Amino acid sequence: MKLSQIIKLLNAEADLRSDIEIKHLAKIEEASEGDITFLSNPKYNKFLVTTNASAILVAKNVEYKELKDRKSPIVLVRVENPYIAFLKLIEFFYPNPAPLRKGIHDTAVISPDAKIGKNVAIGANVFIGNRCIIGDNTEIWHNAVLHDDVIIGSNTVIYSNVSIREQCKIGNNVIIHSGTVIGSDGFGFAPLPDGRYEKIPQRGIVVIEDDVEIGSNCSIDRATLGETRICRGAKLDNLIQIAHNVVVGENTVIAAQTGISGSTRIGKNCVLAGQVGLVGHIVIADRTTIAAQSGISKSIIEEGKTYFGYPATEISEMRRIVAAKRQLPKLLLEVEELKRKIKTIEDNLKKDNK
Repeated sequence: MKLSQIIKLLNAEADLRSDIEIKHLAKIEEASEGDITFLSNPKYNKFLVTTNASAILVAKNVEYKELKDRKSPIVLVRVENPYIAFLKLIEFFYPNPAPLRKGIHDTAVISPDAKIGKNVAIGANVFIGNRCIIGDNTEIWHNAVLHDDVIIGSNTVIYSNVSIREQCKIGNNVIIHSGTVIGSDGFGFAPLPDGRYEKIPQRGIVVIEDDVEIGSNCSIDRATLGETRICRGAKLDNLIQIAHNVVVGENTVIAAQTGISGSTRIGKNCVLAGQVGLVGHIVIADRTTIAAQSGISKSIIEEGKTYFGYPATEISEMRRIVAAKRQLPKLLLEVEELKRKIKTIEDNLKKDNK
């Protein structure tokens, strides 16, 4: 693709006149001649000197002092948001693989009373149970299983080997990646006097609202009663456990290996990094950020704050705690030295008193 075409596509401006052929997209530190890259994070500014890219997407009205040390020319393509512009180019250079072919595969098993919308694509060995409803333009890939009374909206993609249990509801424009289970039983057991456990019936459902994306191999448990709900626009990474009756708020993002215990409510626009753990029956305020491997043991009621550690503490305080911990080895040596000095003084005082 010619650089002039890219500039026109992105409604961009270029610092140099050049109509070179752009062959690939690449990261700034790995780019070669003929590649276009981008710069949005200032910590990568150092690569402006060394990158071998032929062109780079940069922000408008920003000067980069590092360029004065560059030995070879590079075309700066100025855009409003370099990262978003780069994502747009990905769609042009590397379009999505072909979608599942429209129609119903011969090996699919579909209940006669299921309602199938227009322009759907249903792959090989798909099972669709009684009274299910599938919206228009939805794709259900090979080996997916929908139990009875499942409702799926329009323009939704259910990838291979996804299982959606009875009565669960999936909205419009949802993506669920391979291996995920929606609506498995919540983890509920009542202890008995003899040490055994009685299973608590799990009779609720899971509701996935519009524009949600769920990664591979996630488990989202059905409610004991009522709903487990993933609200509009939420994005879940791979390998996430959502327990019974949890609510994940709108536009909240959750990274891999996070576990959320039963009946916890997470607010809107929150960020949960990898391997975060939350106890049950707590509330997390809107716009909360929780750093990786943090453990949340009580509700967070103040909006817009960042927490880290276990038990999780507001991050500015936790940084001071971590800094103090790093001093512990040195402090222990100093304490031992002080103890020796005190003992010497005490021994000398005893000698003087004899």
